[in-house]
Amino acid sequence: MTITAAQVQHVATLARLRFDPGSSEKLAYELTSILQYVKILSKVQTEDVPPTSHALDPQSNVLRADLVSPGLSQAQALAPAPAATDGMFRVPRVVEV
Repeated sequence: MTITAAQVQHVATLARLRFDPGSSEKLAYELTSILQYVKILSKVQTEDVPPTSHALDPQSNVLRADLVSPGLSQAQALAPAPAATDGMFRVPRVVEV
């Protein structure tokens, strides 16, 4: 199948795309090349190939298990802060009132 520059312009109009008319020929050539490659790929026998979602072997959860552990106390969390008031971090005012 060969894509023409006129077809490229027609689809561009439908999709409301704008590009200079000189690039229609280049796009037509590139789209034709893509379609030829897809035609080659469609001839590949894939009946016995199981579907995959990853190029490597099937993988199980590769993340570590979530383990409950004690967090920081309020005093430990506020210890490195430059300023704290009433158990909260004290920061400079960012918004003017």
